[in-house]
Amino acid sequence: MATATVPILDAVDRAILTELQAKFPITHRPFAALGQQLGLSEQETLSRIERLKRDQVIRQLSAIFDTRSLGYQSTLAAMKVDPARVDEAAEVVNQHPGVSHNYKRNDPFNIWFTVAVPPTDSLEQTVNILHTLAGAEQTIILPTLRLYKIGVRLDLTGKAPALESEEDIYNEQRRSSPKPKLAERDIALIRILQEDLPMLEMPFAVWAEQAGLTEEELFTWAKEMEQLGYMRRFAAILYHRNAGFLANAMVVWQVPEDQVDAVGEQMAQFRQVSHCYRRPVYPHWPYPLFTMVHAPTHSACMDVVSKIEERVGPFPHKNLFSTKEYKKTRVKYFTKELDEWWSVVGKQIELVK
Repeated sequence: MATATVPILDAVDRAILTELQAKFPITHRPFAALGQQLGLSEQETLSRIERLKRDQVIRQLSAIFDTRSLGYQSTLAAMKVDPARVDEAAEVVNQHPGVSHNYKRNDPFNIWFTVAVPPTDSLEQTVNILHTLAGAEQTIILPTLRLYKIGVRLDLTGKAPALESEEDIYNEQRRSSPKPKLAERDIALIRILQEDLPMLEMPFAVWAEQAGLTEEELFTWAKEMEQLGYMRRFAAILYHRNAGFLANAMVVWQVPEDQVDAVGEQMAQFRQVSHCYRRPVYPHWPYPLFTMVHAPTHSACMDVVSKIEERVGPFPHKNLFSTKEYKKTRVKYFTKELDEWWSVVGKQIELVK
């Protein structure tokens, strides 16, 4: 079987990709605006982004909404499954439409996934059903107790500072700001903006027409959603490996309870750390602090871990490397996919009883 080749990226591609992950302009001619920032024409900017999508470097360009702010419940979960049937079990987990990430990792808990459900569903019940259907030996539920950082922004230029400023980090404070209740109009617009952006000179005009709004009304709404914290940003998500980041490690840290918040806030400042959370501990899982580290290689990930230790101290930890990606996608909010899942899951539960 032929081995897939990683696309060759030049300096301009790298600059575009780095900028796209931070923020995409929500304006009449966004590709012209982005090109102006980078010294490119509108057409070259659009053509390059189209190519980077075809080459599977850019996964999606859309609004990135905050799951919890929208009223959804979500959690990380870890399953311990017989290694002989781990792929089979992971495929069962993948069937749930709220499962956005699912990885095999180098640990007795070998399946790690995130799942989100609407307020009307029980998160614990959902995980228990997945546990049963997957035939897991053990499953632990690891919801976020405190968010120190969320947001993947891979630096492909090598020019970004090692530490991020606090205003650039989406954290608990921004998530917890007071928000008005979402109206039906808001939900209709979320359904539109969570999709992949059309590759046109004036893509937002298409969405505005679909929503029955003017572009200006759409822009005003998007700005308000971002200010309120419903939308984290409008940006690109990449295929990490094709962007040159071949390794990722979920590093779990055994930090004393009274130090977790202070240490977590320091860890979150590292640019290579995309996610940093406080999660519950269990007698057999004494790690309250989770950091996701992305780097071009395994050794580069370990270098980041060493720099984190230099900054915060050498706490006991485990480096859980991703050895297989089973699923990575955006959660789709306010859709009927979950109803369809529930319509068949009852029969499956009966079969395994």
